[in-house]
Amino acid sequence: MRRQKRYTAQEACEVILNYDVEKNNQEDNAEHNEEEESTDEEDSGSEEAENNDEVMDPTYRPHATTSSEEAPTSPTEIEEGQENDDHDEVESEAEMEEVSEVENCTYYDEEEESTDEEESEAEMEEVSEVEDCTYDEEEESTDEEESEAEMEEVSEVEDCNYHDEEEESTDEEESEEEDPAAIEEYFQSKDEKMIWSSIPPSDRRRMLTVERAERETSHHGPTAYARSRIDDIKSTFDLFLPKPIEEVVLNMTNKEGRRVYGNKWRKMDRMDLQAYVGLLILAGVYRSSKEATSSLWHAESGRAIFRATMTLKMFHKISRVIRFDDKDTREDRRARDKVAHIRDVWDKWVSLLPLMYNPGTNVTVDERLVPFKGRCPFKQYIPSKPGKYGIKIWAACDARSSYAWNMQIYTGKPAGAQSEKNQGMRVVLDMTGGLQGKTITCDNFFTSHALGLQLLKRKLYMVGTVRRNKPELPPALVSKTDRALFSSKFAFTETHALVSYHPKKQRNVLLMSTLHRDAAVSNRDDKRPKIIEDYNHNKGGVDNLDKVMHIYYS
Repeated sequence: MRRQKRYTAQEACEVILNYDVEKNNQEDNAEHNEEEESTDEEDSGSEEAENNDEVMDPTYRPHATTSSEEAPTSPTEIEEGQENDDHDEVESEAEMEEVSEVENCTYYDEEEESTDEEESEAEMEEVSEVEDCTYDEEEESTDEEESEAEMEEVSEVEDCNYHDEEEESTDEEESEEEDPAAIEEYFQSKDEKMIWSSIPPSDRRRMLTVERAERETSHHGPTAYARSRIDDIKSTFDLFLPKPIEEVVLNMTNKEGRRVYGNKWRKMDRMDLQAYVGLLILAGVYRSSKEATSSLWHAESGRAIFRATMTLKMFHKISRVIRFDDKDTREDRRARDKVAHIRDVWDKWVSLLPLMYNPGTNVTVDERLVPFKGRCPFKQYIPSKPGKYGIKIWAACDARSSYAWNMQIYTGKPAGAQSEKNQGMRVVLDMTGGLQGKTITCDNFFTSHALGLQLLKRKLYMVGTVRRNKPELPPALVSKTDRALFSSKFAFTETHALVSYHPKKQRNVLLMSTLHRDAAVSNRDDKRPKIIEDYNHNKGGVDNLDKVMHIYYS
């Protein structure tokens, strides 16, 4: 470290006192100028000057000299002082710097009187103070650089956030422009008890994942009960005509045969009954149900298998006396049941149907009409059916195979009783008892909002057309005015979906579903809704059964 020029304590004090005396004679405020300059130096932040001030003893005072030594006594000295006033003012600033240097180095005078060891310690302290000051300046500069870097990062983040917000707002505006139908509308039902929305709720899906897996993995086709009992064609036939039913038919037929033919009646056994039923089925297979029996047994133009099975005379006898109940007790039972003459056999046979076959995921519930023009108190007229007149039967069939899983004969309203209310809902619930995870397809006679709720409680779904006069429908979807061709209007509740499709001018089709959870529309030219496509695909289960069975009707 470079050492400055050193002054003794006595020399330093004489220089300071002489300067003060001269300034007091010339200007009274010279001392104030020195204090102001020293104050400016303190404000500049020099920590070294502050430390030096602390080292000096505030009680230290230089030894005073006599008044003759301090003040000039001769006129020559006064004139020289006056001549040098201007020069002293010029040199005052240089002298102040020299005095400052003297003050900064005064503590070295005391060190000269001390040992060399004390001088080395003072130098080390000065070096440490200088290094601390340098380190503080570096920390301040480092802090400033870090703060500037942080400000730049914050600025970049704010810019990114600003751009992201602009992009998000732009995306939202584009989505609103691209999907104007997303504006939610509300429709009130006719009875003002329900509110429908044009947008499905947020949890809308076709079905829950577990229920979907159950539907897709559920087994359909012959049941394990049926497969375990089928070995050949004969064993399959026996499943649908088991011994309990055969015994009822044989007992009642033999009783009627004895009453009609007396002793001429030959007791009919199981083989005769199975042969008779087999010939009826065979006539349908040959599409000869409307052909005269005489031609079937004709020796030349008839079919040999009919003649080989039984004689034509025996076939006519059995057809005349075959019975399914006790005729002696029929009157009492008919007072309570219009189908008393076949009730026992019918119930036993219908109870076998679910045991033989598991329907697929889609089941159709509809009405059948078995053509019949004879006398019957509950004969129905249905102009839309091919036979028009006959016995109406409610049926639940597999939509794919048309297997009759359950059936129920309609006997009309009881005598003197009022018409049944909510008959369609009651029929569907009766026909689908025991099913789960299936979709029930039905027409507008059955479909209603209440039916959909009841089926959902059984884990069943509903798809069907709905009549325009239903009170739960909103007028906005029933209306036909101001509708574009092939347009669709959708409405939703928490459990139901409703669609109004406009296929032709002044005509719209209404369908209700608890299976569909969105407003899906096909890619066809007519933009048919997905609900309608599913309905058309599954609605024909019962109608196809009528078509298949028609060839067996006589």
